[in-house]
Amino acid sequence: MGALVILLLTLLPGLFIADLTENLALRANAVQSSTGDPKGDAQHAVDGNRNTYYHQNSCTHSQSESDPWWRVDLTNNYNITKVTITHREDCCKWRILEAQIRVGNSLDKNGNNNELAATVATDTVTQTFEFKPINGRYVNIYLPGNQKILTLCEVEVFAEKENLNPTCVPRNLALGTKAVQSSTYNEIGDAQNAIDGKSNSNYMLRSCTHTQIENDPWWRVDLLEVYIVTKVTITNRGDCCEERIEGAQIRIGNSLENNGNNNELASTVSSIPPGGTKTFKFKPIKGRYVNIFLSGGNKILTLCEVQVFAD
Repeated sequence: MGALVILLLTLLPGLFIADLTENLALRANAVQSSTGDPKGDAQHAVDGNRNTYYHQNSCTHSQSESDPWWRVDLTNNYNITKVTITHREDCCKWRILEAQIRVGNSLDKNGNNNELAATVATDTVTQTFEFKPINGRYVNIYLPGNQKILTLCEVEVFAEKENLNPTCVPRNLALGTKAVQSSTYNEIGDAQNAIDGKSNSNYMLRSCTHTQIENDPWWRVDLLEVYIVTKVTITNRGDCCEERIEGAQIRIGNSLENNGNNNELASTVSSIPPGGTKTFKFKPIKGRYVNIFLSGGNKILTLCEVQVFAD
């Protein structure tokens, strides 16, 4: 790819991205506040296709809602200096007005509290926004207001050419993998909700898990490969019942005996505030499976996000 390309790979799960003259968002992992219909998947905004006609399957589409948002995870930190947005042309061009570009490293309010880089002031179909460097891993497009719809046909992200961060930011190994749980209370409490990349802590927003009332409920993620796990981050339910997480065990290993709940104990949750996020660090444990196990009778396990990191 030429002399400008510097490709650094490690055997560890953190990955440095090379050639910072290129679009860092291309094929990265994207999520959004909601999906209006199956054609409007969040990933369409990072597929490399600037097609502006929604029905040709290359644009996102949220539901009509308050404060819709879209976010891309660049995996590592960069000094972001430029974002290009292409939005829908066949209809409703005005919907993009007042959308905010936010860049940073926090997932507080799903990343929408990160630093404001620029605001969309015109409905030009493709616009490039240049701004002072902002260090961040996450780029959000956030549209404040009631009964709003956010549609993006492509989002491209660029960083300073000299910005090759010497410290690799660990990626969340659980994101995009497969989760299961001991039982499911109803259709909005699916196990997969804990690894959807959203930190919404209101159960009714469909981003938390929920077991039935039972003895010894558990949740498990399959990382698909064996890693040396050193850190797990858990986001607790915020709208109700925050005490239910107390006593939950984090267990890591390669065995599925007792559904993985016999694997090595990494840490135990004493408490997490309502809607809070807490990180548990521990000595390195080798494993493919990470379980959250809640021992006892008549228990309910609810998780709004679980992130897993390795050295």
